[in-house]
Amino acid sequence: MIQSEDNTENLYNLTSKFPTFLLTGIPGLEPVHAWLSIPFCCLYAIALSGNSMILFVIITQQSLHEPMYYFLSMLSVTDLGLTVSTLSTTLPVLWFDAREISPDACILQMFFLHGFSAMESGVLVAMAFDRYVAICNPLRYTTILTNSRVIQICLMMTLRTLVLILTVLLLLKRISFCKANVLSHSYCYHPDVIKLACSDTRLNSIFGLIGLTLTTGIDTPSIVVSYILIIRSILSIASPEERHKSFSTCVSHMGAVIIFYIPLMSLSLVHRFGHSAPRVVHSLMSNAYLILPPVLNPIIYSVKTKHIRKAMLRLLINKQRWHLRKI
Repeated sequence: MIQSEDNTENLYNLTSKFPTFLLTGIPGLEPVHAWLSIPFCCLYAIALSGNSMILFVIITQQSLHEPMYYFLSMLSVTDLGLTVSTLSTTLPVLWFDAREISPDACILQMFFLHGFSAMESGVLVAMAFDRYVAICNPLRYTTILTNSRVIQICLMMTLRTLVLILTVLLLLKRISFCKANVLSHSYCYHPDVIKLACSDTRLNSIFGLIGLTLTTGIDTPSIVVSYILIIRSILSIASPEERHKSFSTCVSHMGAVIIFYIPLMSLSLVHRFGHSAPRVVHSLMSNAYLILPPVLNPIIYSVKTKHIRKAMLRLLINKQRWHLRKI
């Protein structure tokens, strides 16, 4: 009887409803975490400054108050959200080895991390639809993509994200976790957290799959179909100059799609087939998936979008003139 009570007590000590988790930096490179933080800081600074600049330019420049740039501003907001969500734990881990994260902070980070990822996928679909209408049905562009329609699209994307992410995260409350609470990344990632559960997680996996299907599973084919129709419409244009002009309006968005989905697919392939790969490969791939889009998106749009580039140059020139007058 006493032995049975001891076993019960030991089992209770080995599990808890929602323990404090331990984050992981770059496995195998712990001695050089301080040095690794330098490129991470540079990338985060580029992401924050670049997306803030694009957002500020679109808000302040009346000529950019069009559907295409409204969607671009939403892309910048999601990129800023992703950047802040990850750097809040990644940099403390690299700088101070601050690995502990409380249950509430872990759930909050997962909410923003997965929420902004789902939002970015939806924004890319909206931008693909914008380019489809602009190229395939230009005469009706202003009547189809009105301000009210843009607001409706944004609200639908936000509502979809909130319902799916909140449902998946609330299901975490019903499971228990083992004492082995070391996560594989420098941030809380839902599939990573689920792996540490001691109780049945089939319901969590089912709803996670449903959420993935209703986001990436719908968004990816939608973007592909949009570009098939766009390319077919461009190829039907007789003039080579007009074909080049039409295609150039899609280059920036195509770049944003590529840098979002290629790291995502690469990370999925590594997790599924690269079990023998070193842990450092998994860690670097997961960080690339979350850091590269916020870093490269503002660069691509600044270089390839003429109106954004001109607005930024105008802003910088005006700022320089203001400093010279002040001197």
